[in-house]
Amino acid sequence: MPALLPAVRKGGGRGGRSERSPWRSLRYPSMRWWSAANLVSNIGTWMQLTVQNLLVLQLTGSAATTGLSLAVQAAPGLLLSLIGGSLVDSWPRKLTASVSQALLGVVAFTTAGLVAFDQLTVPLLMVLAAVTGSIATVDNPACSLLGNDLVKRKDVPSAISLGSVVHSAGRLIGTAAAGAAVAWFGMASAYLANGLSFVAVAAVIPFLKLQPKAERDPQSAKEHAAADRAGADAAKGGKRPRLAGASREGLVYFVRNPRLVGLAAITGISAIFGRNYQLTLAVLVTGPLAAGAGSFSTVSTVLAVGGMIGAVLAGCLRKPSVQHVALLASAGAVLQVVTGFSPSLLFLVLLVAPMAVVESISDTAGTTVLQTEPPAHLRGRVLGVWRSASTGWGLIGPPLLGALMEFAGARAGLVVGGIAIVVVTGAAQLLQRRPQKRGERSGREVPETPEALEAEPVAA
Repeated sequence: MPALLPAVRKGGGRGGRSERSPWRSLRYPSMRWWSAANLVSNIGTWMQLTVQNLLVLQLTGSAATTGLSLAVQAAPGLLLSLIGGSLVDSWPRKLTASVSQALLGVVAFTTAGLVAFDQLTVPLLMVLAAVTGSIATVDNPACSLLGNDLVKRKDVPSAISLGSVVHSAGRLIGTAAAGAAVAWFGMASAYLANGLSFVAVAAVIPFLKLQPKAERDPQSAKEHAAADRAGADAAKGGKRPRLAGASREGLVYFVRNPRLVGLAAITGISAIFGRNYQLTLAVLVTGPLAAGAGSFSTVSTVLAVGGMIGAVLAGCLRKPSVQHVALLASAGAVLQVVTGFSPSLLFLVLLVAPMAVVESISDTAGTTVLQTEPPAHLRGRVLGVWRSASTGWGLIGPPLLGALMEFAGARAGLVVGGIAIVVVTGAAQLLQRRPQKRGERSGREVPETPEALEAEPVAA
């Protein structure tokens, strides 16, 4: 009987199930506080986003100006994310996230005041949008990495999955709350609520307890010790430390890491040809399937539910890899190809649910790889590189996919897009299997001799 106990503890017992639970990150008190604060923040964000376009239309009456305001807010992500990531690596994580959240709150309160007193103009709106986008280049990576720092490395997938569920819940509650708030108190109330939500997050951050470095990155414990020794030796020798915020170092590390390049290729091609369901499925539903807006609303609801189910299932992941992302992306692409041949609306509805589940799990797996693959001292800069790239393909995708569907038709657009994803995903798999040099893994140049390799300190 005693011989059976180890097996029970590993897999079949209560402890084994707990280690695989999608909610295991909630065992950490700080993660519970962080998740509650982020739910409040997401509700406020979606309240503002819900009324923002209506506000621009009310001011200008122009759909083009509305689109321009969104582009102005997104532009800093394309241009300044490398600098933002460098700042995240250079400054204490909790302080950085607190300050960025507070600044976003100031912008929201300012906008609320301008709207309430009827002083908001289009030029002011564009300036505020640009400021918001600029602050977000620091806030997004800081908050993402801070959430991961609250749990052990093995529970990061659960933390990211929980964040996705919180985001979806905040979206549902926020959009509903926005309608009621605007009806009762006017548009300024949505901005006021968003400002208060930023204050709530900033107030919680100082009380969060970070996990020790060895728990966050057990595989890097020796590197942390070596980095501390190297920093102390440099200080004693009067050497000027290397600037931690050098954006180029994060870019070099990214392009030399075949796994991250492969992940970017898979995610980029999927974002361009496979994730714009609000466009592709709308064209399919209203075109070849000859259904109306109500039917597309049903499809969108099924997509949202599938996404939440996938986010929960993704929390069971423990050590996702680029290969997992590739397999999931390929599965989603195959489902997309089959969707292109949908003979009826019912057949389409049956397909979009697993499509959304696969996409959500793939997103969590890819985000986990992205946020844990780089060494700790480079993660902010790597996320900055990623944000620049993702903003780029986010801007390119919709018009390119729209042109494809305009030229080839809705069904052919889905089929061609799905095939493109499978092809690029296969090529990315071959790329990321390329052997990686030790210097590329640590973010430093490879020493020329074995003796130099042993003596080479790891950067902090």
